Amino acid sequence: MSMNEYAPLRLHVPEPTGRPGCRTDFSYLHLSDAGQVRKPALDVEAADTADLCTGLIRVLDGQGQALGPWAEDIDPQLLRQGMRAMLKTRIFDSRMVTAQRQKKMSFYMQSLGEEAIGSAQALALNRSDMCFPTYRQQSILMARDVSLVEMICQLLSNERDPLKGRQLPIMYSVREAGFFTISGNLATQFVQAVGWAMASAIKGDTKIASAWIGDGATAESDFHNALTFAHVYRAPVILNVVNNQWAISTFQAIAGGEASTFAGRGVGCGIASLRVDGNDFLAVYAASRWAAERARRGLGPSLIEWVTYRAGPHSTSDDPSKYRPADDWSHFPLGDPIARLKQHLIAIGHWSDDEHAAVSAELEAEVLAAQKQAEQYGTLANGHIPSAASMFEDVYKDMPDHLRRQRQQLGV
Repeated sequence: MSMNEYAPLRLHVPEPTGRPGCRTDFSYLHLSDAGQVRKPALDVEAADTADLCTGLIRVLDGQGQALGPWAEDIDPQLLRQGMRAMLKTRIFDSRMVTAQRQKKMSFYMQSLGEEAIGSAQALALNRSDMCFPTYRQQSILMARDVSLVEMICQLLSNERDPLKGRQLPIMYSVREAGFFTISGNLATQFVQAVGWAMASAIKGDTKIASAWIGDGATAESDFHNALTFAHVYRAPVILNVVNNQWAISTFQAIAGGEASTFAGRGVGCGIASLRVDGNDFLAVYAASRWAAERARRGLGPSLIEWVTYRAGPHSTSDDPSKYRPADDWSHFPLGDPIARLKQHLIAIGHWSDDEHAAVSAELEAEVLAAQKQAEQYGTLANGHIPSAASMFEDVYKDMPDHLRRQRQQLGV
């Protein structure tokens, strides 16, 4: 055939199914009914999880009933603990956004709509396991009862900042709570988690790692490097992909989520993988327990794609109404994780509307008290920052003479 018989070549540029001024068509999500997706054996081969990467593991139905093989017999007290962690996260986020608007901190990133993912997995893991999070897993810290005062001091970068002003706000680091330092360079934590898990196996330990990444950051090379090492060395790690549909203003299809699922990438790399309703606390807990048990028994890594929605802005510097419908979250078919767990707890007789209101008020007061205490040590507005002497600390085991002289010159 002659060249003039071919149509001009064109690139395909994925577009979201909703833009400002029109309602999003969420049919691209490919949902499954609650209880429909099977639960494989722990020693399942990666190739045999292919169907679990296209279906969606769900436990809670529209009436709050727990259905199917992933519906575990969970202690209601643990579910209540999870509810408190989610409520605390949402209340904390709301107050910190307000504090940022009051210019008490430079910026903030909330996890509105994603609270179930971090809190449920935190409760499914051991505290000695190490989480390598992104900037939207503060619910892990809430589930592990980390000091709110210390968290807020870090946000304010004040004189009591546990990280001494060396990290951006919300880039927490809490070793004793199994929360590895958040990296602002996206995707690096995936490689770090696999390396940490490999080290645990080399030492003959029983601790596992859990890595977190967003849909957009899966386009980074670190993501693929992590999958290769995890597969080859059967690292005891859970690889979490939080598909909240948006990477700042870029729709998840730009990162490759249009014609395939992010979970499917795990199978392609020889890793057992799942696609799970990230707004279903019970499904998150069950899938996390399954993956953790695989890792702890030496059966290798698991990759889990959590399908959820970033209900708020990417950060306080973002205005999502510029690139998506302002009411998108109200139409998202997987709903609100807090409302869904509340419905389930009421259905099984372990919660009520009155208790929900009372606990919310209690947690609101707790967050407000912690904020007032933290602000006594300074905010961005009043310049109470860590001492200049702190820049010389925690760098060398034994301070070199030239730094000792520099510190003396500063008079600190």
